[in-house]
Amino acid sequence: MPYTYRTLTDTLAAAGIEEPYAEASLLICTYADIPHSALMAERDRVYDLPALEVAVARRLAHDPLQYILGTWDFYNSTLAVNEHCLIPRPDTEILVEEAIRLLSPDAHFADLCTGSGCIAIAVLKERLDATATALELYPDTLALATQNAQTNHVSDRFTPVCADLLCGGPEALASNAPFDAILSNPPYIPTVVVDTLSPEVHREPRAALDGGADGLTFYRAILRDYPSLVKPGGYIILEIGADQGDALRALASEYLPHAAFRLVSDLGGHDRVVVITLPG
Repeated sequence: MPYTYRTLTDTLAAAGIEEPYAEASLLICTYADIPHSALMAERDRVYDLPALEVAVARRLAHDPLQYILGTWDFYNSTLAVNEHCLIPRPDTEILVEEAIRLLSPDAHFADLCTGSGCIAIAVLKERLDATATALELYPDTLALATQNAQTNHVSDRFTPVCADLLCGGPEALASNAPFDAILSNPPYIPTVVVDTLSPEVHREPRAALDGGADGLTFYRAILRDYPSLVKPGGYIILEIGADQGDALRALASEYLPHAAFRLVSDLGGHDRVVVITLPG
């Protein structure tokens, strides 16, 4: 059916979409190929576009907007996104900022559970002296990250490795070690919580969300198995859930008792990133 900006906004709102104004704007501007200013100047203009109608139908079925559009902006990059990857989120930019600031000159870092490649690519675009090795279990996801590295012009400094973080990851990375830092936004949502999340989140890969019974499975593996790949004085920088700061502090104390531990808050004041500095 044809839509105006106003009718599309109303349609999305009626379906329970949380940001109907912003999403209506993105959908129309994308499929009508017009700037936002033109849309705002003619809010009652009718858009009778088959591709827009298909996109709206998908959104009303709670397909994530990012997958419908096929690309999404993150930090300094535009990334291809699809059902094979977790959708990049603003909270992860805090990890990126810490890495950009802390990495030594000519640093080589590992990005575990790279997904779309958003973390590694954003860091490489800001730190032109750095190189990255990106670990990902799923070949389709790693292919997407590799594509994103190419389109963002960092593929010459981005080395993809297909391996399981939980089983054989350190061995797969050994030839690329040592690293100045390990970065990761691993799955960290407790299994029982995953099923309570929104319909849109359920369309994202469960493997990128489910952190095991207590949400800490991947953190245990990283802190237990990967520090030997990091240079003395190097860093392990991890995104965490808002209520996981104390648990990560305890794990760091158990596995890395001589390392320095620091929590970084998000804009809402919640714990969001852990920075562990290894003894040097």
